Amino acid sequence: MSTPTLTNPRAERVKAVRSLSNRSVRQRAGRFVVEGPQAVREAVLAADVHDVYATDESARRYPEIIDGARDRGIRVSIGTAEVLDAMSPDAQHLVAVASLTSHALADLGSPRLVAVLANVRDPGNAGTVIRAADAAGADAVVLAGESVDVHNPKVVRSTAGSLFHLPVVTGAGLATTVDVLRAAGLLVLAADGAGTFDLDDLLDVAGSAEDGVPDLSRPTAWVFGNEAWGLRDEDRALADAAVRVPIRGRAESLNLATAATVCLYASARAQR
Repeated sequence: MSTPTLTNPRAERVKAVRSLSNRSVRQRAGRFVVEGPQAVREAVLAADVHDVYATDESARRYPEIIDGARDRGIRVSIGTAEVLDAMSPDAQHLVAVASLTSHALADLGSPRLVAVLANVRDPGNAGTVIRAADAAGADAVVLAGESVDVHNPKVVRSTAGSLFHLPVVTGAGLATTVDVLRAAGLLVLAADGAGTFDLDDLLDVAGSAEDGVPDLSRPTAWVFGNEAWGLRDEDRALADAAVRVPIRGRAESLNLATAATVCLYASARAQR
């Protein structure tokens, strides 16, 4: 067994990790916290990680993460369960500290599938959409307007490591985002419950759509609105068309993350 080197849950080093849950602290430090084995595993492989913290038990449970971190020259510190709980009560006793990630619209090149979140505030929804976009093979996610901070611990945790698999662009306005993606040749579709076009109908004609009908086989950017009020009229007007996900049963609607997953997979199917 390893002897814990961190035993005081009130130590300054422990408080510094815990403080990264605050956005202003993250911005000043240029770092964010990664919680849980899956996210830490992916961060160690693909991110600029400074530290990994574990209990002796979690280090023995996930030796590939600990060994991988040490192989990459990342400092690994063993702490007591009380110390790891003080750093994060949601991390299953495995925490990493990494440099803030940064991507710009200009870096995306020629993407074929992009998810754009317009003023999405809920961290769980944002993280789940990033995870769904990764699973569907999207090239990027854009958090536009007043969307939640991508380095919010709940966002990072909800991505289950997908944050480290594809570019996530932040800080751009929606209008600018749409202009850049359209200039790159992407069809811009707004997901809207009252949309003119039915997603299933578009799948039926993908690759042979008539003029005026969106062709899902084209490179596409999907724009998804806020959880509570959806897309504002002026934001919906930026898109080439508004598309609704059909509701076959008696559900009033789909939540943001579910609707986004359906739309992204529809495009992925049509493009392939």
